[in-house]
Amino acid sequence: MDASLLRAPPFPGIDAAVTRSGAVAPDTLAPETIDRLFAAIGAARVGGTFWARSVERGDGTVIVRAAAAPADVGNALLIDRAAEVDPWSLLDAGSTLVAHGDDEWLALAIIAGCRVRILSAGRFGVPRDDLATLRRRVADDLASVCYRDPYTGEDTTLDATIALLGAWRRIFTANRNIVAGCGFSWWKRREIARFLWTPEHLLRFFRSERAALAHAERQRGALAVWPSRVSAALVAQAAARSVPLVRVEDGFVRSVGLGSNLVPPSSIAVDRLGIHYDPAHPSDLETLLANEDFAPEMLARAARLRETIVKAGISKYGQDAAQPAPARDGNRRLVLVAGQVEDDMSVRLGGAGLASNLEVLRRARSLEPDAEIWFRPHPDVDAGHRIGAVRDADALLHADRIVRGGGMAPLLDTVDAVHVLTSLTGFEALLRGCEVTCHGVPFYAGWGLTRDLAAVPDRRGRALTLDALVAGVLIAYPRYLDPVIGLPCAPEVLIRRMEAGAAHNRLGWVTRLKQVQGRLVRRRP
Repeated sequence: MDASLLRAPPFPGIDAAVTRSGAVAPDTLAPETIDRLFAAIGAARVGGTFWARSVERGDGTVIVRAAAAPADVGNALLIDRAAEVDPWSLLDAGSTLVAHGDDEWLALAIIAGCRVRILSAGRFGVPRDDLATLRRRVADDLASVCYRDPYTGEDTTLDATIALLGAWRRIFTANRNIVAGCGFSWWKRREIARFLWTPEHLLRFFRSERAALAHAERQRGALAVWPSRVSAALVAQAAARSVPLVRVEDGFVRSVGLGSNLVPPSSIAVDRLGIHYDPAHPSDLETLLANEDFAPEMLARAARLRETIVKAGISKYGQDAAQPAPARDGNRRLVLVAGQVEDDMSVRLGGAGLASNLEVLRRARSLEPDAEIWFRPHPDVDAGHRIGAVRDADALLHADRIVRGGGMAPLLDTVDAVHVLTSLTGFEALLRGCEVTCHGVPFYAGWGLTRDLAAVPDRRGRALTLDALVAGVLIAYPRYLDPVIGLPCAPEVLIRRMEAGAAHNRLGWVTRLKQVQGRLVRRRP
């Protein structure tokens, strides 16, 4: 068992180790460096079994980690050392810890600023140590460990390890009350279970809405749903029975391959307020974009991420093929019209009453009479899986060219402007500096970066920079899963996997079956 103070949670079936064997000579840390490290650990609330269940302290301020409380200790909370408990649910500057010197809770109490009483000598202190000596002992212990990046297997820093554990803790905290799932396709469930995993309980999936709702109500927890696959009746019943719904959808850098080809997502959005594609109601994303003042470090990170995505040619379904875009007429403005699945939830809820790909194309021509217009059918529609097909002859009444095959990124690198209803293509176009006209109300409309033809909610009342939009949409709001090792990760990890060609589809046989099915559908008269 890893005895490091900072260690990984027990992700099922995954090597998530953040330390490697072998000690190193501890650096001599300056007092200000110790202060900074302890502050970072305390803010992240990591160390020890930080993933375990919380315990209520009640009115007591003394926590005893021993077989029995000393005789001179009055009313105290006794915590068995064998019990897995989140130490941060009990340790704060207002508490006192009574423990042995080899107890990792002693180290965490010192980091947290607790008063401590040491019963016997050990790794983190002896009974007569003063506070400065105790802090030095803990700092030396932290500095003597070799830290490991679980995604690369390479050495990493103590600061990076604290940040990673803190990110994992935030995910566990958000998942803690999600006890049931409904509306999830069988081929997505393994990934969804990892996205929503918490060490405290297993997520149970149900086909029956009634059973799912009953389980969540019994457990006094939340029910995760895939919005397009559950009924309005379930939504109403959950509200009536005070069962919180957590809506889960594909993220914005999704995977390598189409969802309609049964490629599981490597990114999802988890929204407790609503969902990002429904402008009629607030969502966590909209609230974040409307209210968050992103720190300069976050904006700089967003700029780097945006530049990496554009340079690597990555779009929603992964890194695009090397097929270049067609040649353009250099003397005319070039406009791309992105087709969509006409019954997609984003179209139904955000289309402002418009759903027809042909009508969007007609409107684009009306607004861009002198432009060269290319029409790009949606790949799920062209694959025969979804509705929204436009006959080529009809499309060419308004478009100069129909563009099929290849990737979206080369097209966006070529065109001057994009017209969309609610398509994510509009957001990807913004990343590349294109002008974007929205005929509907996608999540990126109304922030001062697009030409909006439909009314946008007053809730989107402020202008954002592109990097602020990226910070919210690609970093703060979605969740990512490393497609290689299955751990929750930062977007940069997923992008790195896509760049390296390491993000493989584990259900290749099902994908091939769906592709055959799509070809048969397209051949029907």
